[in-house]
Amino acid sequence: MASATPTSAVRYDGRSAEELGQLLDLQRVIVYDAVPSTLDVVHELGEHGAPAGSLVLANAQTAGRGRMRRAWRSDPGAGIWLTLLERPSGEDALGVLALRIALGLAPALDAFAPSRIQLKWPNDLYLSGRKLAGVLVEARWRGARLDWLAVGVGINVETPEGVEAAGLLPGTDRVSVLREIVPALRRAVSLPGILSAAEVAQFRERDLAIGRRAVEPVPGTVVGIDADGALLIDTADERTAVYAGSLILESASIARSPS
Repeated sequence: MASATPTSAVRYDGRSAEELGQLLDLQRVIVYDAVPSTLDVVHELGEHGAPAGSLVLANAQTAGRGRMRRAWRSDPGAGIWLTLLERPSGEDALGVLALRIALGLAPALDAFAPSRIQLKWPNDLYLSGRKLAGVLVEARWRGARLDWLAVGVGINVETPEGVEAAGLLPGTDRVSVLREIVPALRRAVSLPGILSAAEVAQFRERDLAIGRRAVEPVPGTVVGIDADGALLIDTADERTAVYAGSLILESASIARSPS
């Protein structure tokens, strides 16, 4: 877990790791100036028995990643790049967890955005038609038992230059955002089972793809998601439930997601 500066000396917008732990009610917070990926740090912590609720923050990532090993741009101080270690008692919610986390993050981020946050299956948060944030959940097993989860979240606080992406309101304080999103993350991870009817309805209210034409994972019209987290698409012949892949919409205004 190497970093350019010893973690004990690194501040996160003026706060030490110990201060952040108290503020966020977490057992352990580790802050880096830069790491390749906060996900990798959490996996190393998990292997050494770190407790649930251990949080790794970095001011920058040099090899941030999203789904399917796609690169995630993580410029210094320009966003919130974090991974939370959790140890759920079971894996019955694993298939819907990224969706559930995104659903929990959206209302927490509304207060820091100029308009309502939208959601895009399977793991993205959008603002005004542009990607704002992404969620990546990686599981590690001990035999047949789920041992820990690394819950990665990347949020653009500042609008990145040169890419089709969104940022939060100018002047947004990252620590204020953490105070809202960390409890939302932990609540989402603690919920058991598939999505409830209320969660499916809440996702529908924020779903930017509903009623639009999909090019991938199968051509057709997006009609929403189901309780198992599947993307529902009406093709020319039938309604298809898709459980994996990336959603690419026909409109050029929604660019291919990097995570």
